[in-house]
Amino acid sequence: MRGSDARSGELFSYVDLEERVPARHPLRVILRIVNDVLAALNAEFAALYAAGGRPSIAPERLLRALLLQAFYTIRSERQLMEQLHYNLLYRWFVGLGVDDPVWVATVFTKNRDRLLEADVARKFLAALLNHKEVRALLSDEHFSVDGTQIQAWASMKSVVAKDGSSEPPSSGRNGERDFHGEKRSNATHASSTDPEAQLYRKGRGKEAKLSFMGHVLMENRSGLIVAAALTQATGYC
Repeated sequence: MRGSDARSGELFSYVDLEERVPARHPLRVILRIVNDVLAALNAEFAALYAAGGRPSIAPERLLRALLLQAFYTIRSERQLMEQLHYNLLYRWFVGLGVDDPVWVATVFTKNRDRLLEADVARKFLAALLNHKEVRALLSDEHFSVDGTQIQAWASMKSVVAKDGSSEPPSSGRNGERDFHGEKRSNATHASSTDPEAQLYRKGRGKEAKLSFMGHVLMENRSGLIVAAALTQATGYC
């Protein structure tokens, strides 16, 4: 018998997020370790916030959400908030219930910056690496350092002369510009939307792109990244 495609439109839901996540899902192990580390950092969190006032985003939930953004390569906080609206796995990992509202992207970003400025995020990652279950996977005898080109989230159309001599783009929302015959370099040109990005090419004959340099320290025995940094694309590691 063919099943019905009609939608029930039920007002109430009895979804148990804990039962929705498979028992062998890798995020279960990660969440247990992360919660151990977050509990140890409770005093650090308490020192960041005032005793009274309007409640902010819980730092524990914010850090779990940032881990999801890294695990699943979610490009922006706005997309992360969108995913948290309907992805039950993400809600479970962060600690949001089915009916809990998701934060506004700008509010999330502001609270994230607070943790970064207070150096809490670095302490959190350092404590994760020092956790007994993670530390057993690491060795200081088998590691390597590597660098890679990371393309900036900015269009080449945004590259203009620093002295303002560039011709304006054609009319329209995404107007074109004629770059033919125009010599561009980091000394004379910059992106109007991401000034920190640099024109950089991987090798001879390759096109220059707005880029950054990513630097990674990897533990080779288990293939785990233990440290990473993002710098301007100057050509030096």
